Parts: sequence; structure tokens; C-alpha cells
Amino acid sequence: MSDLLKNIDARTKLAGTNKLEILMFSLGVDNRTAREETFGINVFKVREVMRIPAITRAPEMPKAVEGMVSLRGVLVPVIDLAKYIGIETDSKPDIMIVTEYNGHTQGFLVRAVDNILRLDWSAMRVPPQMLVAEMGGLVTAITELKDKRLVMMLDVEKVLSETGHFDSDDTIFKSVQPLGKDRTVFFADDSSVARNQITKTLDAMQVKHISAINGRQAWDELVKIADYSDASNIPLKNLVNVVLTDVEMPEMDGYMLTRKIKSDKRFTGIPVLMHSSLSSTSNEQMGKAVGVDEYVPKFEAQKLAQTLARLLA
Repeated sequence: MSDLLKNIDARTKLAGTNKLEILMFSLGVDNRTAREETFGINVFKVREVMRIPAITRAPEMPKAVEGMVSLRGVLVPVIDLAKYIGIETDSKPDIMIVTEYNGHTQGFLVRAVDNILRLDWSAMRVPPQMLVAEMGGLVTAITELKDKRLVMMLDVEKVLSETGHFDSDDTIFKSVQPLGKDRTVFFADDSSVARNQITKTLDAMQVKHISAINGRQAWDELVKIADYSDASNIPLKNLVNVVLTDVEMPEMDGYMLTRKIKSDKRFTGIPVLMHSSLSSTSNEQMGKAVGVDEYVPKFEAQKLAQTLARLLA
């Protein structure tokens, strides 16, 4: 099974091409619908795929957290995704997908893994509002396979936020200092959890903000602002002072968004700050390669505020 993710480091060359690779998996047949849905996770975030090792269970674990496993001497929390999503199935999970987000390692229990699918981010669509409501915002993007199956990308940041409480402590925002200047940040992120944290950080800084839910929407809105700047003779830097972008977004990712901004002379002098849970050095290097000015990991509100304050000053 390790062959499935062989040479995963080499896959970072996809960054900046608006392409991605997703590992597809299933969680078993849902007894309520008699369907077995297909889900996906970005290969960049997958460290390994393995048979489920011995799990140590502990009392008072958060909902859907099965316990802990020891991987090479490191204790890793294990989350049963079927239980978390609310799928009622008689199938037991056989596989654990080990993922890494912002330096946090965790295991996700799934029924089975399928294969790795390479596609363009433009093929990943924003999910219909009905599906968003039904899944509680858990699905951030969706694509259709040639066999008509739908693959749903999960907002893993939402899973980790609710099971690991990475962003539940609002006291961290109380120590964020107001900027004391009239500034505007434009930010793009497909995760409702990330957008909420960014909004709280900017509000604590008393900075105005405009948001978009993916790179395509962000680029369209930025072009409109630039056109307005041209028509009204107002310098664009007076309308937008910093662009803050996620990496993984349907339709257009953060690398491609950055490349478009940096290739348009109207945006000269407006810094781009990349805000991502992709924590490997190679991803940060790819951000710099397409022109990103700064790179900040998610779930670190203080660091985000400090970096924004430096760029906005």
C-alpha cells in the first residue's frame, strides 16, 4: 500500500500549474441511502496509508475520536470519519490514512482507498448549496468521474477544528493588537473554519476586509476592483493593501491566483500572503516561486496578525 504514495515529494511539482492529485476513499455503504459515496483528500497532505494498527482508547475523547496510535514513537490521534460525518454503516474501517496539517499529524479511519486521481483545479466545482447545508459545510469541492461517480473533497480543517479544538480558544484574538491605520485585506479561502478565523483576526486588528470562497471568485473580484480603480483614478493600493490566499481551492488554487496577481502590473506593490495548512517546506518554496511575499501556517492567529501588521504598515 505504501507504493500508492511512492515518490510523493515529487508531486509538489504540480504546484503552480492549477493541478492537484487527490487520494479517493470510501467510508462504507450508508444504510439510510444504500449508497457508498466517494470522498477525496489532497495527496499533498497524506503522509502514508496503512492497515489500522492497535488503537489505545482513552476516556473523554471528543466525538468520533477512536483513540491514539503510536507511529514511530509519536502518539497520533485517530478519527473515524464515518462516525464524524454521521454515516450509518455496518462496514468496519480497514485502512488508516495518516495526514499532516500545520505540523499536526492525525489518522483518519476509512473503509477502503481507491486510487490517486490527477486533475485540474478547474474541474473541482463549488458544491451546490443544498449539499453544503446537508453536510454542514464539510464538503468544499466536488468533481465528477468518467463513470459518473461524484468525488467530494472534505474540509479536513473543519474536522480537525471540531475534534481537536485547534481554533476554539477565542482568548487568542484578545491579545491581537489593533493596527491603528485604515487598511483593507482581500482574502480567499474555501474553508468556513479558516474564513472564520481570518475574520476574527482582522476584526481584532480593526482592519477592513473583503472575502472570496475560492481563487476564481477572488480573481474575478480583484479584476473588478482594479477596473474601478482605473475608472475612478483611485490608486489600487488605496483599495486593497494585502491579498491573503489559501492554497487549496476549487476552480483556481492559490498558486495560480498569485501568479495572475503578480503578472498584472496594476497589482504592483500589493503583497500576497499565503495562508495554508500545507506545512511542508516544498510547498512554501513553491509559493515563493510564483511570487508569494510571505507564508503563514493556519491556526496561528498571532503569527497571522503579526505578519499582516508588518505588511500593512
